[in-house]
Formats: sequence, structure tokens, C-alpha cells
Amino acid sequence: MTLPSWVNGVRWLVSLPLFALAGCVIMGEAPPSPAPRTTSPLVIAHRGASGYLPEHTLEGYARAIALGADFIEPDLVATKDFVLIARHEPMLSETTDVSAHPEFAARKTTREVDGESVTDWFALDFTLAEIKTLRARQAFAERDQNFNGQFEIPTFAEIIALAKNADRPIGIYPETKHPTFHRDLGLPLEDRILDMLAAEGWTGKTAPVILQSFEVSNLKYLRERTGVRLVLLVDALDKRPYDFVVAGDSRTYLDLMQNGLNDVARFADGIGVAKDYIVPVPGEAPTQLIAAAHEAGLFVHAYTFRSDARFLAAFYQGDPAREYKAFYAAGLDGVFSDFADAAVAAR
Repeated sequence: MTLPSWVNGVRWLVSLPLFALAGCVIMGEAPPSPAPRTTSPLVIAHRGASGYLPEHTLEGYARAIALGADFIEPDLVATKDFVLIARHEPMLSETTDVSAHPEFAARKTTREVDGESVTDWFALDFTLAEIKTLRARQAFAERDQNFNGQFEIPTFAEIIALAKNADRPIGIYPETKHPTFHRDLGLPLEDRILDMLAAEGWTGKTAPVILQSFEVSNLKYLRERTGVRLVLLVDALDKRPYDFVVAGDSRTYLDLMQNGLNDVARFADGIGVAKDYIVPVPGEAPTQLIAAAHEAGLFVHAYTFRSDARFLAAFYQGDPAREYKAFYAAGLDGVFSDFADAAVAAR
């Protein structure tokens, strides 16, 4: 089994004083059981019911709600006329049929996204009316392709309305996608999001909203302006938040997890980490990241749980429930899942 290059960083991380109980993990002994959770772990529908239907569509979010999800997760990007829409990236070719529209052929262009040159069709070069002529497509080849070309690209306003009109309480878990990228192009996401949330009366911690970002500066900006829950998403340990790169801040995500959880707790309520941060090797004892985050007053959500054969570690023997149960037992507070029904059934 080939592990991500940063797994060794995780192994080193768990041996540091911050994770005071991690020595027993290094020695191969089982760590103490985590403190009992007072609520069931949240099931967050990652991009909707994306295991079954094209991601970030109203139909996908509705399916996720029907499957039992507690939250639906829209990734937000901006159009040319500054309407917030749900796409995993500002680039459109992977999840829409934009390449099949000859009228938009000349819109394909090259832009720098978080320091990398990308050639594609970008949402910010299209008006909402033009976006609404596109249709969503399934991004994973092994998943059902029969719904390609059927569903529109939804706006954030439409997603809010869907959640509000559900037959039971449903939360929304928006991600500000590439906030520095959008800000530098004159389309800052934060105030637009906050205005829309405030219009619904969603301004405090009891609101059915959690906002998330891989960047720090926009979370700090949001913290000064809203009381809704905020989550710092954590990329590979050797990477830096892109706003740190721009600012010349040398700290990595490892630094934030190793020495900065108390600092993170000043501007966020939780962290969203890759599964490997918690269980670097399936079947082995978990790290002490959850315990350390809880000690700092942060909840922990993990991404991404998928039932597809290529994403489910061999240790779980083709049974997604075994993976969910292992992470729930480790004290995880929530899961981002492409298959909400499997996550709900296992808890």
C-alpha cells in the first residue's frame, strides 16, 4: 500500500507533546477510549448525494436529504454578475457540459488558481443566465452516468430555499472556494454569503449553518462579522493555506495542527481534516488529533467517505460500515460522505 507523502508527518505529529497520549499509538498499544460524545456524529452530504447523482445539483441535495443527511454541502463560486453558484471549483469542464457548447468555445482561457496555471472555462466569465444553459455531469467515471445533461447548476439562494423547505431540519455547510482567487478578481465571497445568511436570520451558533474554508484570513474576517459556526479545512500537512503563501507566512497546516490548535479556536469552531489525519493506516490505532482538538474546544469533521471500491481501503473488505464505525468509535464529530445513506446506517 502506497501512503501519501505526508503520512510520515502524521506519524511524527502524534508523537509530539501536544498529543500526550500518542506514545501508546507509536508503541502499537491501543489508546484510551475517547470521551463519550453527547450527540451522534453529523452526516454531511458531500456535494449532495454525489455518489448517486451529479454533484452540486438541487436534485442531488434533495436525494441526500431523503437519504438522511443532517447537512448538505455546497461549494460556492461566483459568476461574472456576482451570483453565488455551487460548483466544486471555479472551473467548469469537469462537472458540466460546457465543452459541448460551441457558443462558449472562445471562453476557454488560462488563469492562475492558487499559484497554478489552469486552462478551462471559468464560472466568473459567465453570467448566471449563461450558467443556467449548462447541465451537470457526473465527475467519477465508475458512477452512474445516466443523469448527465439533465440537471441545472443551482444558485446558493436556490439551495437555501431547498433546505428551508425540507420536511425536517436541514443544515447547510457552504465552502468558500478559493477566497483569495475570488477576492483578487473583485468578487469577494464573504460579504455576499453573510448578507444572504443574515436575510434568513442565520447569524449565530444555533443557525443551521457551518461555513468552511482552507484559508485562514477569510475565516478571521468572517469571525468578526458573524456568529455562525466556522471550520478550518486542513490540507496536506506540508502545504500552506494559500493566503499564507500570498502573505509570506511560512507556517504549514502541520504547524497549525501541531502548535496552533488554540489559535485556530480563536477564529473557528472546528476543523475539517482528511481521514488520514485520524487513521493514517486503516486497522491501526488512530492518532490523538481528535482528543487534542477537543481539548482546544474544536469539533472535528473528516473527509471524504466514499463507498466506491477504489476509495474504500482493502482493510474494510468492501464494507463501508466498517470504516464509518471505526471513525465514529474514534470520537469523530462528523463525516463528509458521498453516500449519506451508508453514513447514517452505520451510526
